[in-house]
Amino acid sequence: MNRRKWLERIERLDPEVDHAEIYRISCLYEFPWDMTQSLSFALYRTYAVPSIGGLLAKTGELTERTQKRYDDTVLILEAVLEHGFDSVEGRTAISRMNRMHRRYAISDDDFRYVLATFVVVPKRWMDDYGWRPHSPHEVRAAVRYYREVGRRMGLKGVPETFEGFERLLVDYEREHFAFDHGGRDVSDATLDLMAGWYPGRSLGVMRLATICLLDDHLRETFGYAEPPAFVRAVVRAGMRLRGRVVRLLPPRRKPRYARDGRQVKGYPDGYEIGRLGTFAPGCPYAE
Repeated sequence: MNRRKWLERIERLDPEVDHAEIYRISCLYEFPWDMTQSLSFALYRTYAVPSIGGLLAKTGELTERTQKRYDDTVLILEAVLEHGFDSVEGRTAISRMNRMHRRYAISDDDFRYVLATFVVVPKRWMDDYGWRPHSPHEVRAAVRYYREVGRRMGLKGVPETFEGFERLLVDYEREHFAFDHGGRDVSDATLDLMAGWYPGRSLGVMRLATICLLDDHLRETFGYAEPPAFVRAVVRAGMRLRGRVVRLLPPRRKPRYARDGRQVKGYPDGYEIGRLGTFAPGCPYAE
């Protein structure tokens, strides 16, 4: 079968108009595993900003209820991806996300930075480890997709180009990355969660492997020791080898949803989008 089937489909679409369709193909058909991993790492790096990591530590959302918070985030974002922004499911998911965010004093700058990670980190991941890099159409579609997310969050001043998002990310991290005990606690809990996705007594090994994939600035901000150079080289080479193997596989015929993977564990009997998320007892949004 034609390995370029989906890329050829993407290249026939207009990233300005068909950004949601292009992003859906990229996430669910071309790079389902890679997009799940890269978006997880995108969210993870935001914890190195004390106003984000510290807040999550105070709420206990990612230290005491790590799996649930991960599941809810994935399922809310996936509902928008699968059904579209204007579907009942998409509108419900965005509304749920916005209601959770309104409980806290989160700056628009932090929100824009989080969007930047969702745009920039996956492209970097595909450049390093994907079976092919993201195409210009996919990059532009991701920009338009997350600009639309930002619009529905009520944000102003969201970058209009990939270069703008990347500049925002680099500048924000240079100014705001700093060690914070709460952020480190959230990081530790997240690394344990990621390592726990793999079977056997592999927690320590998978935790080290994950740290090997962090850039030096991020790793040093969290206060982790530098992994042995040989181990880091092996881990990164293994990731690149995986990309070469995936390149030889036929195109995916059916979408692969994150909810069907091993990472999402909290809803074995199903879920309702309108009840996802964590709210304080008595909060009118809790049900």
